[in-house]
Amino acid sequence: MKLSSHQSTIRQMKADSVAVFIPEDKKLFKQEIDNLRKSFGKKIDSVVELENFKGKKDEIISILTEGKLNSPRLYLAGVGEIKNLSLEQYRRSAASAAKHAQKLKVKHLAFSLPHFGDSQKDLTAIPSELAHAIIEGAYLSLYKFDKYQTQKKNDKTKIAELSLFDSDEANIRPLKRKLTEVRIVCEATKLARDLSNAPSNEIYPETLAQAAKQSAFRLRRIGYKATVWDKKKIEKEGFGGLLAVNSGSAKEPRFIILEHNKSGEELDTIVLIGKGITFDSGGISIKPSSGMAEMKMDMSGAAAVIGTMEAAARLKLPIHLVGLIPATENLPSGSAMKPGDIIKHYGGITSEVDNTDAEGRLILADVLAYAANYKPKAVIDLATLTGACVVALGQHATGMFGNDEQLMTKLKAAGEKTFERVWQLPLYDEYEKQIKSDIADVKNVGGKWAGAITAAWFLKKFIPKDNEYKWVHLDIAGTAMLDENLPYTPKGGSGVGVRLLVEFLKNWK
Repeated sequence: MKLSSHQSTIRQMKADSVAVFIPEDKKLFKQEIDNLRKSFGKKIDSVVELENFKGKKDEIISILTEGKLNSPRLYLAGVGEIKNLSLEQYRRSAASAAKHAQKLKVKHLAFSLPHFGDSQKDLTAIPSELAHAIIEGAYLSLYKFDKYQTQKKNDKTKIAELSLFDSDEANIRPLKRKLTEVRIVCEATKLARDLSNAPSNEIYPETLAQAAKQSAFRLRRIGYKATVWDKKKIEKEGFGGLLAVNSGSAKEPRFIILEHNKSGEELDTIVLIGKGITFDSGGISIKPSSGMAEMKMDMSGAAAVIGTMEAAARLKLPIHLVGLIPATENLPSGSAMKPGDIIKHYGGITSEVDNTDAEGRLILADVLAYAANYKPKAVIDLATLTGACVVALGQHATGMFGNDEQLMTKLKAAGEKTFERVWQLPLYDEYEKQIKSDIADVKNVGGKWAGAITAAWFLKKFIPKDNEYKWVHLDIAGTAMLDENLPYTPKGGSGVGVRLLVEFLKNWK
């Protein structure tokens, strides 16, 4: 999709449709309608009255311009009350306009950069942040995973260009670079969504590794590289958790290592870890059949890491970024791991398998121990880890755990900015006893209560005590796999984590 910016008035802007944001505030509402009346005359009043348009959140009306503007159609997009106005509301209002335009087969949609004076003092870096939010919301709202629909609509009916325009050149001048950034982040989010939504007969450990290698190959000239371990190498290195989970599958495991700025010795090293269970049946502790098809998305953490790594490389972020992805299926068979089995993980810690459906933490355990080899300044893992986190937080916030408050504060700030919000849950010492094993160092489930917390405690056990690093665990079970459409995120794989992590990494220092 083409993204562009233009110095232009609403009357001069040439597109298939233009959109103007309208606040619910009476004074500003009147001001915006008065400006439009200069082009439309009293017709604008009659249309607004007929549609009972008040500028409420996500309210949209469409007006044929009848030659009054260079663009044949005008959208009025409500943004709600000024006191509640935020970057997120601009994302949502832009998404509403874009989806409406898509239905009408609009190919070029242009947004007027809003100006609501002092009422926007809480929105920083205007106009660049506004531009980012508007285009991001519109772009991501148009996503659809339809590659397997043989009767899908012709691509010619899709929006091909999104634009921003303003009459003041000073506001437009900085937008070109910002739009490049928006494109990169949106394309990386789309990549993560595509990987998550793909069926498990398309994306399995080998093909997930291929997708990661293809991403790195495209960007090899700017220092982005991929290494993939096969089963033989995984066995040699002693990744016991990954091998145990994989033991029920006919498809071999893979361990994917992605690196951006590997040669940057003076740069801080940050490690991202993504859970790569490409299909999770629960293993011997098999899941109910209802909803099991969604378990193709149990590799959403891996998808987010691949998307984030690609975005970081394309944005040339000045950090040494490492992405680590253990990939396998979790299936039942005669060779599958069983409850009661003991696993020896990378680094030597042993775990007792009490439930084979608590497999994600088993493969992450190896990688958390391995991550210490990079001497990282921070390690962040993303995993669709527990249903308990969905029970606690639903689908609107990611559960966050960690051992460093400053690191979690930075992630929370990035979450508020991108609206990929995170919520800290405790790791009190009292929860540790729930994962005590009588026959191993630790067991992989902690009983009925506080399932998300005991899962995080299990992970914490594998951070080497003699080489401890700052760590955050993000449980994305609720936010990665959506069962309903949200304003700019459709049902299915959301790509959550990409925008959050890119924002975090941009502001690392």
